[in-house]
Amino acid sequence: MSEAVGAMPQAGRGYTPAVPPSHSDVATFTSLLNILDDALVRGPGKPALGLRGDDGVAWHWTYRELDRRSKLAAFRLRGLGLQPGDRLITWSPSSPELPAVYFGAMRARLIVVPLDLRMAPDTVARIVARSGARLAVLGTGRDAPDPSGSGLGDLPLTTTADLTDDPTDDSADPTRPIAHPPVAPDLADGRIAAPTGPARLPPDWEAQVDAWERPTREDLFEVVFTSGTTGVPKGVMLTHGAILSSIDAFGLVIPPMEHRVVSLLPLSHLMEQAAALFYATLVGADILYIRSRNPRVIFEAIRDHRVTTLLVVPAVLELFWTALMREVERRGQRVRFERARRIARHLPYALRRQLFRSVHRQFGGGLRLAVTAGTYLPPALQQAWEDLGVVVLQGYGATECGIVACSTPQDHTPGTVGRVPSPSPIQVRLADDGEIVVAGPTLLSGYWGDPEATAAVIDPDGWYHTGDVARFDERRNLVLLGRTKNIIVLPNGLNVFPEDVENALHDAGLPETVVFETEPGRIEAIVLPPDRPPIPIAGQTPAHDLTPEEDTALRERIDASVRDANGRLAIHQRVAGWRLWPGADFPRTHTFKVRRDEVQRWAASEAPLPFVHSERG
Repeated sequence: MSEAVGAMPQAGRGYTPAVPPSHSDVATFTSLLNILDDALVRGPGKPALGLRGDDGVAWHWTYRELDRRSKLAAFRLRGLGLQPGDRLITWSPSSPELPAVYFGAMRARLIVVPLDLRMAPDTVARIVARSGARLAVLGTGRDAPDPSGSGLGDLPLTTTADLTDDPTDDSADPTRPIAHPPVAPDLADGRIAAPTGPARLPPDWEAQVDAWERPTREDLFEVVFTSGTTGVPKGVMLTHGAILSSIDAFGLVIPPMEHRVVSLLPLSHLMEQAAALFYATLVGADILYIRSRNPRVIFEAIRDHRVTTLLVVPAVLELFWTALMREVERRGQRVRFERARRIARHLPYALRRQLFRSVHRQFGGGLRLAVTAGTYLPPALQQAWEDLGVVVLQGYGATECGIVACSTPQDHTPGTVGRVPSPSPIQVRLADDGEIVVAGPTLLSGYWGDPEATAAVIDPDGWYHTGDVARFDERRNLVLLGRTKNIIVLPNGLNVFPEDVENALHDAGLPETVVFETEPGRIEAIVLPPDRPPIPIAGQTPAHDLTPEEDTALRERIDASVRDANGRLAIHQRVAGWRLWPGADFPRTHTFKVRRDEVQRWAASEAPLPFVHSERG
């Protein structure tokens, strides 16, 4: 194995973060509750969590109110009979009530089992059974999950609204919408838990909560079940200490500034929890949740919130850039815009933002930073945003091991995911075959009730084997290559990483492809039509229904893109044939990962289109 990797400071180019907000040393915290304690001391009246719906109306809780609502949730959860160590299902859209339930579960020393809204009923049923959960907490509103036929079985139910309702909240703001009507008991087959409202609160309820024993770094906070591409979700056990260690690492990467955050990713995912909730709370950020998938509402929320920081997957950055370029084209400013980009590339970031101040006004005028992870970030997309003066950081990690590496404002080389945050106790090595292995305090405690699966990924020396293959560039940045299980070994002994080929196709204009070997030595691609909106914000799109002329033009365009990609690839990596996927989207897990095995099974029964390498390719 290679030696452990650490970050090496590099000179930045014109990026100066604002004065950092003060916060305590996370290494001294005994549990995640200390994050809320610290925020409450530093700024109890500061805006903490807000919500904006389709109607454009927004409301906020302060940190003082978040603290109180979390205590209400804790008291009511204990009142429903839950005891320390019990598992609590949470299944809700992102809204201020959900973090309050998270912090409330910590106070009651419960173990949270977060579900993603896109999970299928059979997946939910398996997780409920495997976790042994005693209660499910559902979000409310029209985008909340419907408990009927959901896979929850006979599990008792309550709602985030019921748990966090404050009987003393008589602010009587007439403009505040009733955004979260409770789940109707008839939808839940009468399984709504006993009333938890104002009448059940004794005068000393808060003192009782404050007197409870608090969790420690060794206690489990949550069990996050994986996407289940194999059909058997595994429950990743994460302690307070493991998540605190990831948050500590975020502080070494994300520049100190007054953060205003619009949350666009599900709070059921560790990345959003650790960075956009817990770390953001640590630095006193103002966090806004959006209960809408309408791009117009999302853009307006970003503008009105004067967002400074976006934590997104690359597809969302691509969606925003596409919308921006449409507006540039509509105004007939494409040539001028591209000329300004070429000039901006040589300027400090502050001057870039000044040059594109009209664009920045559309984002509220405060956007400085975008942090991405999860999938491939095209270098051209990163460069595009940085031309506008927005620093784009790319990170790499996993639920099982938290943050592993991330670029920094001083060194954010396109095409890499940076280095291990330094100084930190996280250790990263590359095995002889290039697999990334990780050790340190951010690791999972194991898979829930599955010692065999745990032993398969954590070796006797305590190193977690990620299944991802990488290399180091000349500056010791980590460059991801692909998954060990997806490697194609050609008859001549050479290896092909499908992800490498898919990334080349992406850069050539085909953002959604799946690549595999259909017969010895033959590499083929399954292609979704280009110019299709990204899934995470826009949702599903209809299957392509084209006229014969449009179909011919589409296939010629795909041919041209494949030729372009092949020109960038080594001979043994080149695509020999392609097929157009017949549906609106590839089959995916709830975390948007493509189910490659299902695509490959479909391809096994479909004839490929021949692709002839021309002199241009």
